[in-house]
Amino acid sequence: MYSQEEINSAVAAGAISEDAANGLRTHVAKLRAMPIANEEQFRLITSFNDIFVTIGVIIMLIAVGSIGGAVIGGIEPDNVWQLALMGALPSALVAATAWGLAEIFTRKRRMALPSIILLLAFVGASFALVLSVLVLPFGLIFGPGSFAAAEAAGWEPDETLGAIVVAAMLTLTGAATTWLTWQHWKRFMVPVTVAAGTTAVVGTFVAIVQITSAIITDGNSFPALMPVLFLAGIGVFAFAMWWDMSDRSRTTRRSDVAFWLHMLSAPIIAHTVFSSIGLTGSGVTGVGGAVAVLLVYIIFGVVALIIDRRALLVSALVYVLFALTFLFSRFGAVELNFALTAFVIGSALLSLSVFWTPIRQKLVAMLPDEMQGRLPSIAST
Repeated sequence: MYSQEEINSAVAAGAISEDAANGLRTHVAKLRAMPIANEEQFRLITSFNDIFVTIGVIIMLIAVGSIGGAVIGGIEPDNVWQLALMGALPSALVAATAWGLAEIFTRKRRMALPSIILLLAFVGASFALVLSVLVLPFGLIFGPGSFAAAEAAGWEPDETLGAIVVAAMLTLTGAATTWLTWQHWKRFMVPVTVAAGTTAVVGTFVAIVQITSAIITDGNSFPALMPVLFLAGIGVFAFAMWWDMSDRSRTTRRSDVAFWLHMLSAPIIAHTVFSSIGLTGSGVTGVGGAVAVLLVYIIFGVVALIIDRRALLVSALVYVLFALTFLFSRFGAVELNFALTAFVIGSALLSLSVFWTPIRQKLVAMLPDEMQGRLPSIAST
């Protein structure tokens, strides 16, 4: 199976004409009875070799991280120099190894799954590396010269100053990690890279908001986390739509970038919305809460159809399962509540999959012409 990006590459190289490429896409769409743009295509595994290489990559990354940890494992940190080294060495080894392996398996071999693992390892290791390096200057300025001496003297850090230092370190770490992720994107163009960098930005934003509130109120209050997360989720969703609208036919890498951004924004939005209407970790709070969950899921479904992305529906499935199970149990179907819930959800998802294109055509037709012109293609097969 060839990806859209590989077909575009063949056109650019002159191996096939653009008309032939479009004809191939049209033929495949007819075989599948669904337009290419409606299928949210993304390549993860093309052969068992992808899995084989991925296993090797994971083992190698764990090995180099463990070697770095073992080199300094016997050190009991007594100052910021040693503390910074404990985090910096393993992280640097993992980041460097991930980049080096990406030169082979991403840039040359173009293997999807190993590329994703290597990207995530690079971003995570980069974050840890930058944070470890920043421990050094901030620790030297604001921390004790010797941990043992400070403990013996009963030294206590100032809480407000500590919060400011942590906020500054997180801000710098998030910015540096985002820049390093951007360099990775320019070199390897792995679609999930943009989502990984956005995750660093969102995490830093949420942490800074929480810490800033603690500084302002002298640690007496924190802003509600869910509204902050919801705003972050909406921001990521808008960013995903920007990428989506730049590739309405979904034949370039930009569509793949949008896919991963939607996969990031959807669980954030779903969790914050459902938590706010009464679906907690212990279950649904009453019949009203369960009905509200179902109504919100229907709204999610309409949005998913309009933008032609299924991530919202998938991310909200767990909450809907809770809600339906609660309703069936409350109205007497105690023994069959899970089976009935699974049957209803499964039937709904399969029906939606079969009739996705005609339902979407009707929904999009109700929208203003200008909005229709920005949404993914709705051409029928």
